[in-house]
Amino acid sequence: MTQIDFYILSDTSPNAGALFACKLVEKAYHLKHTIYVNTHNQPQAEHLDELLWTFNQGSFLPHTLNVQQESCAEPIVIGNTDQSTTFHDVLINLDQQVPAFFSQFERVAEIVSGDDAARNQGRQRYKFYRDRGYALNTHNIG
Repeated sequence: MTQIDFYILSDTSPNAGALFACKLVEKAYHLKHTIYVNTHNQPQAEHLDELLWTFNQGSFLPHTLNVQQESCAEPIVIGNTDQSTTFHDVLINLDQQVPAFFSQFERVAEIVSGDDAARNQGRQRYKFYRDRGYALNTHNIG
């Protein structure tokens, strides 16, 4: 069964979720996982693409933006689709909704920013997973 982790951020700045996602991507990549980052829309995907190049000057994270996963050689893909992907390892969800294809992944990371609207949306996603019997882990981040 898919392992689901909620990362609850205390930081309320607009960029907090994206920056934390970059740190998760970096950690998962160094652990040799393949990663699909699901974004809400194309502008958010492009913003995360830029951040992955700049958030940590000492790192290189080979990634690509919105490609057909069948032909992708990169271990990190950023996208915003409702369709299933060929990735099955780690899903980092930055959308406010639970992606329909979440259960094909071994692990799902849900990032919840510190502002009230994000917390309410996070609670809805938590309830969605809980009501379907998934074991949930919660991590409060500084």
